[in-house]
Amino acid sequence: MATIFTRIAKGEIPSYKVAEDENYYAFLDIAPMAEGHTLVIPKNVEDDYIFSLSDEVYTGLCAFARKVALALGKAVPCKRVGVAVLGMEVPHTHIHLVPLQSEADMDFRKTKLSLEPSRMAEIASAINKEYEKIK
Repeated sequence: MATIFTRIAKGEIPSYKVAEDENYYAFLDIAPMAEGHTLVIPKNVEDDYIFSLSDEVYTGLCAFARKVALALGKAVPCKRVGVAVLGMEVPHTHIHLVPLQSEADMDFRKTKLSLEPSRMAEIASAINKEYEKIK
């Protein structure tokens, strides 16, 4: 059975898409730690542990995530874009990209934001616009 992230990448479940290519997909986290919190996944590999990925998929995922992070940093005012790979809540490798004002912004235990759909769409569009300039 496909993971929820595979189903999102295939368009079976709606998402706020930020960027996509033939192998990778980036979308906003629906329970973000900060506005612009983005998840980056491999589209065709459902392995749940990033270090189990093939070298090709791993390096491709990291390169794609870098472009998304650069776009995110331009679209959402922040001091840095933080990166985390936990992979315990969904059995599909995913990279968290989180706009940071301080290190405390990257605390996964803190209360998540609840943003209006229109705001989520606006943020996704702004990041995508910057991504299109970079890719």
